Amino acid sequence: MTIKTIEGNITAPKGFTAEGVCCSIRHYNKKRKDLALIFCENLCSAAGVYTKNKVKGAPIPVTKSHLEDGKAQAIIINSYIANTCTKDGLEVAEEMCQITADALNIKNEDVLVASTGVIGQSLPIEPIRKGVEMLKPILSKEGGKNASEAILTTDTYPKEVACEFEIGGKTVTMGGIAKGSGMIHVNMGTMLAFITTDIAISSEMIKKATEDVVEDTFNMVSVDGDTSTNDMLMILASGKVGNPEITEENDDYRAFVEAYRYCAKTLSKKIAGDGEGATKLLICSVTGAKTKKDARAAAKSVVSSSLLKAAIFGEDANWGRILCALGYSDAEMDIYGIDVSILSSAGEIQVCEKGYGLDFDEDLAKKILEQEEVTIKVELQDGEESAEAYGCDLTYDYVKINGDYRS
Repeated sequence: MTIKTIEGNITAPKGFTAEGVCCSIRHYNKKRKDLALIFCENLCSAAGVYTKNKVKGAPIPVTKSHLEDGKAQAIIINSYIANTCTKDGLEVAEEMCQITADALNIKNEDVLVASTGVIGQSLPIEPIRKGVEMLKPILSKEGGKNASEAILTTDTYPKEVACEFEIGGKTVTMGGIAKGSGMIHVNMGTMLAFITTDIAISSEMIKKATEDVVEDTFNMVSVDGDTSTNDMLMILASGKVGNPEITEENDDYRAFVEAYRYCAKTLSKKIAGDGEGATKLLICSVTGAKTKKDARAAAKSVVSSSLLKAAIFGEDANWGRILCALGYSDAEMDIYGIDVSILSSAGEIQVCEKGYGLDFDEDLAKKILEQEEVTIKVELQDGEESAEAYGCDLTYDYVKINGDYRS
């Protein structure tokens, strides 16, 4: 199957509009967008996955409840305040949905809600009410860009993706937006992602696809080792393309999953590369693992290592930190069968063979590490499974950003 990348985002698929505005959730913010709305003209098959943190933002139980029937038509999202660990959190999240439902003339339970920002501060409802009134008349196919900006916190740029693929002679479109820069670690680590598509698929199958795709994409991202309280991924399918509804694991389903994985992986890499203060995207590719679980554990351990992330920032090919991270991972492996190489657009260099160090050109290694995307290639000799994880370097600016995050 051919997946064609196209311009656009969540409004690229048929049936969807969106917009983002500034409603001044923080009273001193008079310019930056802080409220987004995604809307479909018809009820969609929908699914979601959520943070595994025991402390969860109020939007999560509300959204989970509204998604029990596998259907949704709109998503309201705010930034700046996470609506987490506050006494009125559930009430505010429910009211956000009701305000949106009333404005769009749809059912309350067909609205999903997401929030991101500072934990422990009450989210004022009046700016939300005002913002929804602003959003309703300006929802458009062009509004996806503004929506992608409105969900950001410390991100340095919006994260968008859109693609097309063919099933049964019909062109299906999929698009997405995401935010995430810090407080991001494997197991949905503060990350929000929203994906739309115009394919016709049952609620049961879109849920299964989401659970499968997230394991190799969003759950393989780590910026700083902190799993947020508000992370969620939502997907809505409008069915507007007119294909026979996918209700089983057939060829159409597999094509859908492939495109879904492409969009999710693209957004995952953008989230990792835009880690707070980051200068480089760090990818760890593991092959030859005994099981898929081992491959994932090994790759995630490498990109999560603070020592390695610091070395990548310093452009120091300190490969011992890679072996160290592999060694304390939960993955089973033969430590005397590990080969490690470092590569980027500047070239590739092997630094370890069968668990032992090699003499290598330090100057070439530094040139490789100077690039904005660096891959650590780990080859095990234990099996045939593979996995890829996404992270970033650890810089001085990470501390600066998080030292005064609330301000």
